[in-house]
Amino acid sequence: MSIPIVTMASLAQCPHAIPATLISSATKVLVMGAPPMVMGDKGLVAGCPFQLPGPTPSPCVTLMLTGASSKILVEGKPVLKMNPGDMGVAATQAPQGPVIWVNVQAKVLAT
Repeated sequence: MSIPIVTMASLAQCPHAIPATLISSATKVLVMGAPPMVMGDKGLVAGCPFQLPGPTPSPCVTLMLTGASSKILVEGKPVLKMNPGDMGVAATQAPQGPVIWVNVQAKVLAT
């Protein structure tokens, strides 16, 4: 099944609807005008208000993107695909919930 490739122009949110900044390590390739996200790249989240009971602050600080392509490489690394298993993660590395994909280019697909 072909799934859209995630780029720096993709819009993602933590599970608490706070927008993330996607940062790609790819420097030589563009997909629809933006660098593709590759294995090892993450999204950064600032301003997540989530708290555990107590209240104990436990905001999302990164998005762990794990949907690597098995066939498409950019600069020797697998490109990342939109993946329902992507997670927002707190500073303690506790998973906070699934990433909300708001906008992902749909012209370049990967398997």
